[in-house]
Amino acid sequence: MEWWSMTPTEVLKKLRTEERTGLSENEAKKRLETDGRNRTEQREGKKGFWRRFLAQFNDFMILLLIGAAVASVAISYWNGEKDFLDAAIILAIVALNAFLGVLQESRAEKALEALKALSAPKASVLRNGEEKEIPAEEVVQGDILLLAAGDYICADGRILENQGLKTEESAITGEALAIEKEEGVLAEKTLPGDRKNMVLAGSYVLAGRGTVAVTATSMATEIGQIAALLAEQEERETPLQKKLGETGKLLGMGALIICGIIFGMGLLRRQPPFPMFMTSVSLAVAAIPEGLPAIVTIVLAIGMQRMSKKNTIIRRLPAVETLGSAEVICSDKTGTLTQNCMKVTQLAAIGKDLERNEEKRRFILTLFTLCNDVKRRGTKIIGEPTEKALAEVAEEGGVSLKGLWAEMPRIGEVPFSSERKLMTTVHRSGEKWISVTKGAPDVLLEKCTRCLDGGRQAVLDGRRKSEARLKNGEMAANALRVVAVAFREWEEEPLFFTAEALEKELVFAGMAGMMDPPRPEAQRAVEICQRAGIRPVMITGDHALTAQAIATQLGIYHRGERVLTGQELMQMEDEELTQAVTDCTVFARVSPAHKVRIVQAFQKKGHVVAMTGDGVNDAPALKAADIGCAMGKNGTEVAKGAADMILMDDNFATIVEAVREGRGIYENIRKAVHFLLSSNIGEIMTIFVAMCFGWATPLLPIQLLWVNLVTDSLPAIALGVDPADADSMEQPPRRGDSLFSDGMVSSIALEGAMIGMLALLAFGIGHIYFDEEGAYITGRTMAFAVLSLSQLIHAFNMRSEHSLFRISPLGNPMLLLAFFIGCLMQIGVIMVLPLAEIFKVCPLNGTEWLIVGALALTPLPVVELEKLCDRRRRKK
Repeated sequence: MEWWSMTPTEVLKKLRTEERTGLSENEAKKRLETDGRNRTEQREGKKGFWRRFLAQFNDFMILLLIGAAVASVAISYWNGEKDFLDAAIILAIVALNAFLGVLQESRAEKALEALKALSAPKASVLRNGEEKEIPAEEVVQGDILLLAAGDYICADGRILENQGLKTEESAITGEALAIEKEEGVLAEKTLPGDRKNMVLAGSYVLAGRGTVAVTATSMATEIGQIAALLAEQEERETPLQKKLGETGKLLGMGALIICGIIFGMGLLRRQPPFPMFMTSVSLAVAAIPEGLPAIVTIVLAIGMQRMSKKNTIIRRLPAVETLGSAEVICSDKTGTLTQNCMKVTQLAAIGKDLERNEEKRRFILTLFTLCNDVKRRGTKIIGEPTEKALAEVAEEGGVSLKGLWAEMPRIGEVPFSSERKLMTTVHRSGEKWISVTKGAPDVLLEKCTRCLDGGRQAVLDGRRKSEARLKNGEMAANALRVVAVAFREWEEEPLFFTAEALEKELVFAGMAGMMDPPRPEAQRAVEICQRAGIRPVMITGDHALTAQAIATQLGIYHRGERVLTGQELMQMEDEELTQAVTDCTVFARVSPAHKVRIVQAFQKKGHVVAMTGDGVNDAPALKAADIGCAMGKNGTEVAKGAADMILMDDNFATIVEAVREGRGIYENIRKAVHFLLSSNIGEIMTIFVAMCFGWATPLLPIQLLWVNLVTDSLPAIALGVDPADADSMEQPPRRGDSLFSDGMVSSIALEGAMIGMLALLAFGIGHIYFDEEGAYITGRTMAFAVLSLSQLIHAFNMRSEHSLFRISPLGNPMLLLAFFIGCLMQIGVIMVLPLAEIFKVCPLNGTEWLIVGALALTPLPVVELEKLCDRRRRKK
């Protein structure tokens, strides 16, 4: 119901209440039972731990791995070997990954719990004609709220009586300035930020007093509707999750096909069925990088720790990577790109001497300080944002607030009213009196007959008045809020402290232009984002002119681009909006629902969208975005609860570091996938080619599983902590590329084939030159060693797309450690007799180790040559 478009009498009639008496206790009790308590509600159907745990197994690759583990146990048991090590490893990794997934869930629940905490604990209402303080949860529609400065507002309401009421609504509407409330009737289609005859739940009173009829409580309030929007937003799969899911299905199907082919070939060659089936299952386990989910989790967790040292808290692990693929960052203005506090940025007066005339400048600041209702508490100045900004600039200019107030005490005043747009105070100044009036420049100029021009008073003629208006217009065009000040000296104390008596024959002194200024570091951050191919977009509840001015200063808005307002957005269909976002960089005067539509419009264009914000009004969009970034210092708990990551220093520039880290992590995951698949294909090629040519099996199942264990764990994790390339922020973001883009498939195939051929070559050399007739133990041992060690060496090739000679060999100490541990494990299995007997290998002599070493080192020059050819191809 459009309460703002009704008269107070109509509102009271609709609500069935009385302005002077409020509701009766009985009626309030009935409404409380009917409408429920005044609080945001939790969503139903919260999943228990075990339901969420089991849901983690709903993945093709995970199910395939469990099947392989079960098959491995069954065959091992059938053969009487009772070797369950590989199955145990697979199941342990799967269970760990599921447990970590459960721990990361609960964003929506936390967001809604934070919304509950936002309600004021107490409220003053009229019941049976008496003022009562009751719990805010017991406020019902129709209650008469009594508001005073400092009160939190616990329900939406229509203003009945207004005595200079000003509220702070930035957390809900995005409006940085205090809202001066009015009692008039507004149009039906008025947006929440412009409903000046209403108060909103979740805001608070900065100044004045008011009587309000409660029109909405609980989920029917504006903040309640935000909660409903928040609950409607479904969890989105991150780009990484989608790509890993696709990869898992592809690998799983490929592994099943290869296993079937090898098993069939074995049967055709009259091989024993059960040993052949065991080899096929072992090869399937080798083909599927079962450690990949755990490795990805570990890599993301390490990235999370790195980012925590850079003032960024990650609430969901995949968020680290997702930000690296962001193409659009939709940022709230107030408190995110700006400082969320008004500051005077310009002083102006008639004449051109203000910068040189320190005495005149100080006098203007003195006047602004006298006509001011701020309070000092210790080192802090408390008050309405505009007055606080004027007092702060005065102190910076050398005016002592307490000293001035003591020297020139206030003896009378005419409070500010929205009709007059002026405020006047009267002060004793020694043996004389002075009245000071501040307010809207256009209104104040009409009350003045003289002005300060240079170091003297002069007649305010047409030329001087035009000059003042021109300066006012210039400041307003730069999105500054302009306040003017004038004075009048009195030989005797004024008889009447009224607007009619005091606000005439004034001397115009000057003007102050103020704004919520951009953060100093934000402009640099915007530049880096744009250089990295990321498009910053401002979404704010503030006015279009203010938003455009700030966006221009930051470099977000450029001439020719579009500024879209919430009113225009309301007239657009979703398809029209999707087209409009192409050339729009500023969205002004928008509501929370609009923010969600804007984010979704960018997503429909195929963009990965990040959304930053700090207010309650940002929460639904934070959740709807691919990644939500909330502010830690000034952000509401609702925003933090809905976000994927929290910037603890409220610094937009921190997002740049998060993007850099995200891009590095994505590349590290690609390195790990590249390494694992090329290594696993090498294992498949070794067995497959031997079967095709009718050779003896180069590797036994237990040897395959050992190679898989040694090479699929530590080296892959070590690649995950590689430092990001220096040019990572010079590259454009990934536009939904496959995990295997940029020729990665061909590289994996070629490198896998190379590793397989090296193992087969070692098998052939060992069998022909070193084995006794009819034996294969030396050949298998050499193939076993080459297959494992060549993969460990191949891990160094994965560190960069650039040549290894361009990066520091000591740049990744963890990879060096993984290499030495892997080598010791592999050599130990071969050279320690009890272990050699278990793995059916034999110790090698010096000559054999030299051949193994030469073959194992071959991947280094081969991949260097591959990188050289690739660089030349890209240049062409």
